[in-house]
Amino acid sequence: MLDDTRKSNHLPLTAGVGYKPQHFSDILENAGPVGWLEIHAENYMGDGGRPLAQLRHMAERFPISVHGVGLSIGGEGPLDADHLDRLKQLIGWLNPASFSEHLAWSTHGAEFLNDLLPLPYTDASLARICDHIDQVQTHVGRQMLLENPSSYLAFAESTWSEPGFLHEVAQRTGCGLLLDVNNVFVSATNLEFSPQGYIDAYPLDLVGEIHLGGHDEDEDDHGKPLLIDSHGREVVDPVWSLLDYVLERSGPKPLLIEWDTDVPDWPILRAEAERGQAALERVPA
Repeated sequence: MLDDTRKSNHLPLTAGVGYKPQHFSDILENAGPVGWLEIHAENYMGDGGRPLAQLRHMAERFPISVHGVGLSIGGEGPLDADHLDRLKQLIGWLNPASFSEHLAWSTHGAEFLNDLLPLPYTDASLARICDHIDQVQTHVGRQMLLENPSSYLAFAESTWSEPGFLHEVAQRTGCGLLLDVNNVFVSATNLEFSPQGYIDAYPLDLVGEIHLGGHDEDEDDHGKPLLIDSHGREVVDPVWSLLDYVLERSGPKPLLIEWDTDVPDWPILRAEAERGQAALERVPA
């Protein structure tokens, strides 16, 4: 288990946004309620240039959360040692307030797939993921938060529920959890389970961050609703309602608005952060 000096939950209990370079000047001029920023680790693993200069400038003013998308924690093969070294270097100089990754896989042999793919929740998967998380946390020297995925199918061989699986991973490794409320809503719609029931079973006391994002609506081959976790639009009302359900049970948590494709002008993203901040302020500490 990790000692308290390596814990990663040091974000303020306010709304944050995913940082995009086109918003650099706007954030400095009028951040609104935004109290922290998230970056994707893989965008900042170079040795210099404007992106790193701007990030250093932002880090002097805002707590930063580093969110990885390329470790392939759930992959069957070993973790990429070079990627781990680059991640360690970034975390070393940036000293972020939080670091997170996904419960997913995205590599097969030497191939990198541009998707965060699901995995069966079995004892074998559990052992492999715990080994990978232990390796990551030891290498970078701090706690990792693990994010629940958005799912489009279920595995017949799964013997754990997703909340139970995440809880067990956290218990074995000392990692924290990142609860993506939109992912819960997407998975619940696609797999036809109750999102409130999922939240009731989720270990909310282990949550270090909450994420919200937009999704797209489609239909499967049978005409049933199919939601796609796109991060390309505003958060829909049912997801805001599910957030209220979470916060009533968890109390305030650092809350991130994700918008990664079709990125809007700053006032639109800031308005989403304002709505998130209002949701936090409705909840007693």
